[in-house]
Amino acid sequence: MSKTYRVVAWSTGNVGRHAIAGIDARPDLELVGLWVSNPDKVGQDAGRLAGLDRDLGVAATNDVDQLLALKPDVVVHTAMADHRLFEAMGDMSRILEAGINVVSSGPVFLQYPYGVVDESMYAGIVDAATKGGVSLFVNGVDPGFANDALPLVLTGVSERIEEVRVSEVLNYATYNQGMVIYDIMGFGRSMDEVPMILQPGVMTMAWGSVVRQLAAGLDVELDSVDEWYERVPAHMDFEIDCGPIEKGTVGALHFELRGMRNGRAVIVLEHVTRLHDDLAPEWPQPAGQGCYRVQITGEPNYTLDMQLMGTDGDHNTGGLKATAMRLVNAIPAVVEARPGLITALDLPPVTGKGLVV
Repeated sequence: MSKTYRVVAWSTGNVGRHAIAGIDARPDLELVGLWVSNPDKVGQDAGRLAGLDRDLGVAATNDVDQLLALKPDVVVHTAMADHRLFEAMGDMSRILEAGINVVSSGPVFLQYPYGVVDESMYAGIVDAATKGGVSLFVNGVDPGFANDALPLVLTGVSERIEEVRVSEVLNYATYNQGMVIYDIMGFGRSMDEVPMILQPGVMTMAWGSVVRQLAAGLDVELDSVDEWYERVPAHMDFEIDCGPIEKGTVGALHFELRGMRNGRAVIVLEHVTRLHDDLAPEWPQPAGQGCYRVQITGEPNYTLDMQLMGTDGDHNTGGLKATAMRLVNAIPAVVEARPGLITALDLPPVTGKGLVV
C-alpha cells in the first residue's frame, strides 16, 4: 500500500492554484493546510481559491505557526520569489528547520546553485535543511524539467555531442503577471531602458543553474558562461492580458546563456519571447503555439519539441501546470531523499504514478 504524504500548499497565485489542483489529483497526497499572503483570502476554502468550484475542506490561513504545528511531510512553496529572494528563503528556512521538506518554484538559482552564485547565498538554507533532517528541491519547467531532466535523458542516446541547446519559444501575451512582463522583462518599456533581467549577472543568476547543471550531468568543465541578447520593438499598438503595449516599445526578447569551452558554446540556454506572433519572424519559431525545445548537435542530431497546451486552449496555462506538477509529482522522491539541497541529478525518474483516469 502506498504511503500517503501530508502536504501544505504555500500560496494561491499563478502556479499555486495549479499545485493545489495537482495535490488533490494524486491519491498518495493529502492537503492539510494552505498559506496565503492576502488577508482577504484567509478563511476561504482551498478548492475555491484554486478555481476547482468545490470545497476541499481546508481553510486558508496566514498563521505560519499554525501550519508548522500540523507537522506536514512537505510544503509546496510557490510564492513569488524573483523580487523577494531573501524573504522567500527565510520562509523556506523556517519550514526546513521545523523538520518539514520543501519543494519550491524559486528562487530559481537554487535549482543548481553550484558555480552560479556565491556559496554565502545558499549556505544558510542548505544548513537549515540539514539540521532539520529534510530535503529542499527547487524546480519547475524552466528552469526545471524542460532543461534538466528532458535534455539529459535525450543525451543518453547520443554517440557524440558537440552542442546541447535548450530553448523556450513562447508568446507571453496571455501570461498575466505584470511585474514579470513590464518590470522584470522590460516589455512595453523604451528600447533605451535596460530592464532587470538584462542587468549584468541577473540572467546568469536566473538561468545559470541550467547551464551548470547540464555541464555537471555531462561531466563538462566550462571555461565561462556568457550572456547575450537582442530585442525588437512592437510594430503597432496592441493589448496583452497585462495591459497595453505601445508601438516602438519592447515587443520581443531573445537571449542566450552560453556555456563556453575552448572558444565555442557547448551548452546553450535560449529564450525566444514574443508578445505578438508577427514579431521577429527570423528568430526561432515554436512548434505549435509554444514549445520547449532540445537540440543536440552531434552524432546523431536530435530535435525534441515539447508543446504545451492547457485544456483551456492556452499554452501559458500548460506551462504553469507543468511547473506546479514538476514539484507535486516529485514529492514522494524528495521526502525520501537524503537531507539537504536536492537537484534533478539526485532524483530517480519522477512519473505520473496514480494519475491515469
